[in-house]
Amino acid sequence: MFSRIKEDIDSVFDRDPAARTVFEVLTNYPGMHAIWIHRLSHKLWKAEWLWLARTLSTFSRWLTGIEIHPGAVVGRRFFIDHGMGVVIGGTAEIGDDVTLYQGVTLGGTSWKAGKRHPTLGNNVVIGAGAQVLGPISIGNGGKVGSNSVVVKDLPENATAVGIPGRIVNSKEDKEKSNNHDNAAAKFGFDAYAVSADNPDPVAKAIRRMIDHMNLMDDKVSSLCKEVNQLGGQVGQEDLPELRVGEFVEDEIAVAKRRESVVEGFDPEI
Repeated sequence: MFSRIKEDIDSVFDRDPAARTVFEVLTNYPGMHAIWIHRLSHKLWKAEWLWLARTLSTFSRWLTGIEIHPGAVVGRRFFIDHGMGVVIGGTAEIGDDVTLYQGVTLGGTSWKAGKRHPTLGNNVVIGAGAQVLGPISIGNGGKVGSNSVVVKDLPENATAVGIPGRIVNSKEDKEKSNNHDNAAAKFGFDAYAVSADNPDPVAKAIRRMIDHMNLMDDKVSSLCKEVNQLGGQVGQEDLPELRVGEFVEDEIAVAKRRESVVEGFDPEI
């Protein structure tokens, strides 16, 4: 037992530069407290002392803010950083050297009995606020970005970000695209999602729409040209010009109006 505790403490020093002393880890790391209490409640659960196991788990939640069902299987050197709001379901299985940040949920997607919660391989990292749901598997070395929602299997050494979670780098990607690898290395995983270089899904969607519109415009222009050469008269009107400055001026006007409203004056009232 004491060797496992020492192993857990060593893992904290490996993954948290804020840790200074063994005594500090023993007394001020609720993630460690939750794991140690879970080991006892899990033994009670396996011995079919179910009520006592659940009661001990509830006490741990009250003490640490972390809820780990006593039926969950947890590997060695498991580390929950900060920990508040972490929920781990009863059929979840966690491998060795796994790291979870605050607000993570390893949850289910149905009320049916049986395997309902995720299985995490070794060396998995789940970012703050991420939701990993259902009887899915996260492969060894997998990473889930902050606030992502993952409902499908994640292969080994892959990184998933977004809602729903999408893979931004994997072994297959590395064989396909060096540019994709560089992007994944730049913003593929952030435990707190604070990188200024993180991709904006709305901007990405707008860019795709603009590309699609430009392509359609070229095709329609070519079609109109062919029809006109055959004697038709289509597409004679000029399209209205889009000026970026107009949008900028509109945004400035809206911003000024908002400031006026905040100050208690609205010129349109």
